[in-house]
Amino acid sequence: MNHSIPEPRKADVAPLPPVRRVATATTLAYGFGAVAYGVKDNGFGTFLLLFYNQVIGLPSAQVGFIVMCALLLDAVIDPMIGVASDRTRGRWGRRHPWMYAAALPIALGWVALWNPPALSSGWTLAWLFGAAVVVRTAVSAYEVPSQALTPELTADYDERTRITAYRYIFGWAGGLLMLLAAYQLFLVPEPGQSNGLLNRAGYQSFAIAGAGAMLVAILVSAIGTHREIARLPQPHIERGGVGVAFRELAGAVRNRPFLILMAAGLFAYTNQGISFALSNYLYSFVWRFETATFAWLAAVLFAGVVIAFVGAPAIARRVGKPRAAASMIAAAGLLQATPFALRLAGLFPTPDDPAMVPVLFAIYTLNSAVSVGTAILGASMMADVVEHSEVRTGRRSEGVFFAGAFFVQKCTSGIGIFVSGLILAAAGFPEGARPGQVDGATLDWLTILFAGTYLVLSMSAAWLFLHFPFGADEHRARVARLAATD
Repeated sequence: MNHSIPEPRKADVAPLPPVRRVATATTLAYGFGAVAYGVKDNGFGTFLLLFYNQVIGLPSAQVGFIVMCALLLDAVIDPMIGVASDRTRGRWGRRHPWMYAAALPIALGWVALWNPPALSSGWTLAWLFGAAVVVRTAVSAYEVPSQALTPELTADYDERTRITAYRYIFGWAGGLLMLLAAYQLFLVPEPGQSNGLLNRAGYQSFAIAGAGAMLVAILVSAIGTHREIARLPQPHIERGGVGVAFRELAGAVRNRPFLILMAAGLFAYTNQGISFALSNYLYSFVWRFETATFAWLAAVLFAGVVIAFVGAPAIARRVGKPRAAASMIAAAGLLQATPFALRLAGLFPTPDDPAMVPVLFAIYTLNSAVSVGTAILGASMMADVVEHSEVRTGRRSEGVFFAGAFFVQKCTSGIGIFVSGLILAAAGFPEGARPGQVDGATLDWLTILFAGTYLVLSMSAAWLFLHFPFGADEHRARVARLAATD
């Protein structure tokens, strides 16, 4: 991938962030803010469809469709937040006013989402739509400016992967700790229940705890990175209103590397969304997990996150970010499909076999490692796109690019839940089902549709990552030329 680097536009070159290692305190504070997204993502992805389908009693396809409709608003809201963040000026810089302002709305919206009042089915779906829009808009108002700090804190190619890895390990830690708390503290079985996933009262405590965790994480991160405001780029803003902002947005999104990452991320994060939304169905109905098994699940998944935290930056330094990301997402598809293919062939341990859980957990650990590693590298490559765009447009558009990246991430709970609802409907999965009471043909179709969809999306993402057009050498040459124009 030896691509020529055009000269930066001289008229309006934005200040370049330093090529530096970010201080440990700043890195930790920056990463800690991702706890909020981890809590939101695990809740949306793992429990939302199950809650409104099996607990509230709404059809799965309708729930998936409503969450998908909320995602359509994100397609407009996220880039507008990105543009507005890029154009914000004040003593608190471009990003921090948004970060501080998002904290309370996220917490209030989260509590409302899990506490729908007693309404008709139609109005309950409307409540779901409204609460989902509030939560996701508030999350965007925090996460888009926060992620945009990655290319602003440092222009170093490998350092961006390092600080992104911190963001992902904190995000997954927050999400998995909330997952563990849900399984062990909040969603505990009541008399007559084999597990507590259908315990409606437990979701109220789950909502309050999650809201508090997100509020604290956002404020700690905003305060902890506040000292960096004076060092962050404050590029010139072209005067003008909405028309100028839309022209900047259009110029940014025509960037080819950005579009490749958006498409690859769309496939990868949709996979994650499908996996999250169907996970409790697969755990409870296919693999027949008992409550005690759920206690180990968060630790198993987090072990994979730790492997990714250490391994993804190291592999990227050795083979480059695009090849590393392609290899990891392809491996994720194969690992996810393997136990279901073996089960259908009669070669995988059955739920009454003591070997099933250890074998399954080993696969889950590896799948978690390569999936999270893919996400880390994708976000790091998105940070590198900022300078690629700058040499062509003369503008730093971090907010716009990370708005696009974050929109793709939210497809986890939009397209992912929508497709999951379709899979459940196509398999004929009943509402109000109980473990052990769903016929084998339905479970077989559920696993075939899930594993097949996951594998196809993984390989599509891998192909796109391989077509990302530049690597470390091109990035460093570009940064050197931009530095020479400052």
